[in-house]
Amino acid sequence: MTFLLKGAVSALALSCGMAVMGVGPANAYTLMDMIRGDRARNQGTIVNPRASVPSYLQSAPDTPLPKVSSPRYYTYQPDAMRFVDTGKFTDPVVTGAVADASAATETMPSVQRRFLIEAKVRAPVEVAKALEAYYGDIKNPLVWLTGTDVNDRAKAAMDVLSNAASVGLDPADYAVQVPTEDPTNPDPAIRDRALTQFELELSAKVLAYVQDTLRGRVDPNKLSGYHDFKRKDVNLAPVLKLARMSPDAAAYLKSRTPDGPQFVALESELAKLQAEGAGDDRIDIALNGLLRPGDNSSEIPNIVKAIDKHGSAALKAEHAATLAAYTGSTEYSAEIVALVEGFQKEHGLKPDGVVGQATVRIMTGGDSNASKIEKLIVAMEQARWLPSDLGSRYVFINQPAYMVYYHNDNKEQLSMRVVIGQPSHQTFFFQDQIETVEFNPFWGVPQSIIINEMLPRLRSDPSYLDRMGYEVTVGGRAVASSSVDWYGSTTNVSVRQPPSDDNALGELKILFPNAHAIYMHDTPSKSFFKRDMRALSHGCVRLAEPRAMAAAVLNTSADQIGKEIATGKNHALQVPQKIPVYVAYFTAWPNKDGVVQYFDDVYGRDAYVQKAFDATTKARGAQI
Repeated sequence: MTFLLKGAVSALALSCGMAVMGVGPANAYTLMDMIRGDRARNQGTIVNPRASVPSYLQSAPDTPLPKVSSPRYYTYQPDAMRFVDTGKFTDPVVTGAVADASAATETMPSVQRRFLIEAKVRAPVEVAKALEAYYGDIKNPLVWLTGTDVNDRAKAAMDVLSNAASVGLDPADYAVQVPTEDPTNPDPAIRDRALTQFELELSAKVLAYVQDTLRGRVDPNKLSGYHDFKRKDVNLAPVLKLARMSPDAAAYLKSRTPDGPQFVALESELAKLQAEGAGDDRIDIALNGLLRPGDNSSEIPNIVKAIDKHGSAALKAEHAATLAAYTGSTEYSAEIVALVEGFQKEHGLKPDGVVGQATVRIMTGGDSNASKIEKLIVAMEQARWLPSDLGSRYVFINQPAYMVYYHNDNKEQLSMRVVIGQPSHQTFFFQDQIETVEFNPFWGVPQSIIINEMLPRLRSDPSYLDRMGYEVTVGGRAVASSSVDWYGSTTNVSVRQPPSDDNALGELKILFPNAHAIYMHDTPSKSFFKRDMRALSHGCVRLAEPRAMAAAVLNTSADQIGKEIATGKNHALQVPQKIPVYVAYFTAWPNKDGVVQYFDDVYGRDAYVQKAFDATTKARGAQI
């Protein structure tokens, strides 16, 4: 079988990559040694890279190393816009005789229909279709005009649109001007044309608002290859009829905003910050190096003040005596250490009482009000990509927080630290369903790692994988690593690591089959969980307490999980019921108490969403 390199390697999704291997024997040369480029130690003579490969299988020795590219970020292209086809508004019965304007409350006078046909409005494609369907039906009256007056329903709707910023939308996207009468030209035809133009424009803006508030302004799949969502379908067909028939049009439009507890918490936080203004109200903590229990520092008063400002009500209640008794001492006493540890714990930091820059950042508020508002608006947009109701039982991974949360019976029952993908090997943003827990797993090495990280070593030392105990197959047939022409294509080559103490996936993995080969798993690299910045993997999500998460999703005990692992055999169990899992990315998100927390934008994704907002507003405001 010949394995020739067939041109450039196509871009493949970078999937779960390499965990740092456990420590082996003193003379063992691990896969991480290879990736770091360490020299082999006590391995004897390196095998001639071509000696064991028959000449008819050999490719050119100077074949360049291929590379697998990561997904990329895109220049955002807004949703398509087009003019509403007003030709579909033609009245097939009335020939254009002017009707009594007073009859407009129930039917559309022919003069208004005629002027409506002359109106010119650009709208997103789905909005344009809904407008054509509504106004193309002769039985449907105007919505926002009563006779020749802009009615109260229109005024109520415009109030909601002008307040779109309160739900994380841009009022500029929905702005409509009420026509004013020109006293120098009282021609009624001019007035009627302006009014019917207003009617169609306001309907277009209302429909766009409803669509945006339900699914978001931005199509996430146009942001990058790391975003993977089925964009929501919004049924716009009944919106204008319901707005017309509702006794309170404003209440109807407000009811379309997501009302899940997470979105409501974000909305409340946004209202609070908008009321406070965008000023910088941070408390500065000028701390160089680390502050440890027992130290003295002139910054202790600022630390206490910052916790009093940014700590939760529950934390301040628990330590009320300490806060009340504090008199400005610079001693980092046991009582203040306990207060700091509580603050660290509720913010997902290691609760060790050691104050470093990560703790200082959160204590000082981290971001200015203006920055927090930006994060909230992005978070509300992204929340619209997810179901409004996440469910009563689900797993939520928030990558910027480096945390995973298990919810059951509408309560958070488990949370733990995670390791996510490095910025060069980013974890995707998507949702799926947990189906299986696999014990004592094999690690199937992704093509991205075989090509990008193994090939350089294998071309000089093709027997390396044999010595390290990895299993190699070509076209499904087991072969020795040394028999593979590593200068050829690896398309049909599979490499996997059997279960072992050093296995990159540790004791178990939790599977939710997806196109990105991402899952949750154990790791032998436990020290990574002690770090505050944990973007360290090749894309998969490593769990600090994998047995606890496996027990939760399987609805069993940690002891039973231990027994499954103790068999030493590779086997899998199906979860009793598939569980939604949200592999999410939020730099602002509420904790279990509804308190919104803010996180660093580890992958810089918020900026791409903000650019998409700007592109969308520009496209909607453009005139052709």
